[in-house]
Amino acid sequence: MSGARKVAVCVTGASGYIASWLVKLLLGRGYIVKATVRDPNDPKKTEHLLSLDGAKERLHLFKADLLDEGSFDSVVDGCDCVFHTASPVLFSSTSDPQAELIDPAVKGTLNVLKSCKKFPTVKRVVLTSSMASVMMNGKPLTPDVVVDETWYSDPLIAEKHKLWYLLSKTLAEEAAWKFAEGNGIDLVSINPGFVIGPLLQPTINLTVEMIQNLITGKAVPASNYRLIDVRDVALAHIQAFEVPSATGRYCLVSHAAHISEVLEIIQQLYPTLHIPERCEDDNPLLLPSDPQFQVSKEKAKALGIGFYPFEVTLKDTIESLKEKGFLNI
Repeated sequence: MSGARKVAVCVTGASGYIASWLVKLLLGRGYIVKATVRDPNDPKKTEHLLSLDGAKERLHLFKADLLDEGSFDSVVDGCDCVFHTASPVLFSSTSDPQAELIDPAVKGTLNVLKSCKKFPTVKRVVLTSSMASVMMNGKPLTPDVVVDETWYSDPLIAEKHKLWYLLSKTLAEEAAWKFAEGNGIDLVSINPGFVIGPLLQPTINLTVEMIQNLITGKAVPASNYRLIDVRDVALAHIQAFEVPSATGRYCLVSHAAHISEVLEIIQQLYPTLHIPERCEDDNPLLLPSDPQFQVSKEKAKALGIGFYPFEVTLKDTIESLKEKGFLNI
């Protein structure tokens, strides 16, 4: 499946952090990109996409709503692959997790897949899932444990601990596999960890904001993180389409580190920088505890992912935050 031909692909939620990089790399490979955004008239959502190399000739923006069944039909029509990245990200507490997280994630995924089912041109669907839907199944998570693609999070555990983002990603991926298997759709899912790296969009997203908070002295959960570069995540999506043998799920984590190690590396990269240390003892992001565990890279490497060195990812993240005006150091 070569990008040298003028192949049309769809990217949902194209203005998002991962999706923006995906659009950039797809345009760089010569694809025609049909991209959905909630509001095509909002320059904060579209200007950074329209300014990409190749956008003028091969990027087409469409309005679509995750909860509106059929709204993806016109975008999916004629596409060889659909990259479904659109899904709400919310780590803090919510008064209505069903409406804010679960319904858009689950119903949105099913609405996109229903549109894909209508058009035989769609050869493969690549779903942006998360390590959130992989790592919590009740098994002990200790430093010698290696989590891989055979792990599935248990929705009951997520619900018990009120981990609504984890629950939304778990239920969405579960629904996607069930629908794909029942309707003959070739589905591949990408399950990244905590995504950082340079920004393309003009707004700061929640995961990169953690790095900003670390440097500015705002409270950050004193936790272990499984991290991955946004550029590796975007490339993995494309490889999941272009490599014919790609199948199933792909965990993406390049580096596992406690937040104190991240701080230490930032201090080494910027020796004159004074970072006020302020970490929270609890971790509201994903887990009710603070486990140390590893994530297998074997399947991702077989997909052709080389992984950016963590220090490069961290430096590029900080330089991007400076360039965009989110850091003054």
